[in-house]
Amino acid sequence: MSLEISPACRDALQHWLDRQGALADASDHTLAAYRTDVAGFLSFMAVHRGGPQGLGALERVTTPEIRAWMAQARSTGISARSLARKLSAVKSFYRWLAEREGFDPTAVLTARAPKFQKKLPRPLAPDAARAVIDTVEMQSQTPWVAARDVAVVTLLYGCGLRISEALGLSGADAPLGPSLRILGKGQKERVVPVLPAARGAVDHYLSLCPYSKEPAAPLFRGVRGGALNARSIQGVMAQVRMQLGLPATATPHALRHSFATHLLEAGGDLRAIQELLGHASLSTTQAYTAVDTARLMEVYDRTHPKA
Repeated sequence: MSLEISPACRDALQHWLDRQGALADASDHTLAAYRTDVAGFLSFMAVHRGGPQGLGALERVTTPEIRAWMAQARSTGISARSLARKLSAVKSFYRWLAEREGFDPTAVLTARAPKFQKKLPRPLAPDAARAVIDTVEMQSQTPWVAARDVAVVTLLYGCGLRISEALGLSGADAPLGPSLRILGKGQKERVVPVLPAARGAVDHYLSLCPYSKEPAAPLFRGVRGGALNARSIQGVMAQVRMQLGLPATATPHALRHSFATHLLEAGGDLRAIQELLGHASLSTTQAYTAVDTARLMEVYDRTHPKA
């Protein structure tokens, strides 16, 4: 962290980060990004005003100063998306600080983020998704490892799980029943149905796995018996991409996108898919699915008929 930041600001930043880690369940990676983004803003204000700034000075930050910080950040070559992320972190810090110190943060909170083109997710075609599952099995000569990778990939595509959610399952979740209770982002709980193909894939893996099925142990094990690392599945998907000639966007997370898109294409209700994915906002689910507007309206008209 820059030496230009005053001790009071450093302490406030650390307290906010501690709160984000404890209450918002932010990951270490996210907290590191928050620290860099907010510290960069505080450093800019110190330089901009000619010296380290205390908390009282932060309360008097003006809209032109926010714009000056954003302009300086853009001059370093960062993208509009990255700047929007930095501004979001600074706003979050200011909301907390204003509540704690009792000042009006309007000048910061009303600053507009730069517009950028959101990258739409690229799901796989249904036949490509099936080919991925079939090809994953051929990536390892060790039968139980091959069965494990198939089980994980089948859960991602068949249940719409995040890879962290699939790898977070424990022995207590096995054998899988007709549904799974998943604790997702922000500690939000949801129930997802488990297709017979997914249950069968997990059962097959468990029948071959050489490690004990203890309730508290990870369901999916690495070759040495510890918890399976997400990088292992990402590596398997990279091999499968090359063999099938799929684009770089064919990642484990793309299988979750594919789950949502294929459900909607089959006539699924957008709000029901939102619940299955664990999205807080319906607009997030809509952006998550690669279905054109005409198709969305068709589904909307069918599931929400006009009087």
